[in-house]
Amino acid sequence: MKTALLLIDIQREYFRGGAMPLEGPVEASVQARKLLAYFRYNHLPAVFIQHVSLDPEATSFRPGSPGVSLYSSIRPLPGEPVVHKHHPNSFRETNLLELLRTDEVSRLVICGMMTHMCIDATTRAACDDGFECIVAADACATRDLAFAGETVPAAMVQRAFLAALNGTYAQVATTGEIITMLQQLALGDADGHSSDAEGEHECR
Repeated sequence: MKTALLLIDIQREYFRGGAMPLEGPVEASVQARKLLAYFRYNHLPAVFIQHVSLDPEATSFRPGSPGVSLYSSIRPLPGEPVVHKHHPNSFRETNLLELLRTDEVSRLVICGMMTHMCIDATTRAACDDGFECIVAADACATRDLAFAGETVPAAMVQRAFLAALNGTYAQVATTGEIITMLQQLALGDADGHSSDAEGEHECR
């Protein structure tokens, strides 16, 4: 079972000085960088997702703006694919599904920004398309939300959306746990054993 890493929207807009700063984006990017290093070292595919707004009135993610750029520590090497998207779901109106199918990928490790929006939408879509999904909890970031006059702190938004994904659409784990899991799966594949992850989820 081939595993790919999706790095979703780790862009300057979400960091200090951007139009939509999140809670803890630097910390999340550090963990995402660890995952990227693991995938590169083990010659596993990594796909960079970059959000670009098509709305001429948009105040963020405008084509050619500084904020639309990928964050400095999370940038592709030559040959690593970048998928440009215009919607929260990274599969919608992009070539992502074709790219993964062509590379015979069946498991995805997902990280990036924002947890409550593009991480959530992409993970659900990936599961519906038959991928086994693992979300890196500490390599994702989000922000405060408001509803009915009440502010929902980013930490609560993070926990609620990860809890909703866990067990049904994905297995949610820390970066360290995911790297350990992938190492064990690689050993199992080498020994000819089953490569199913512990706690495998099932889309319902």
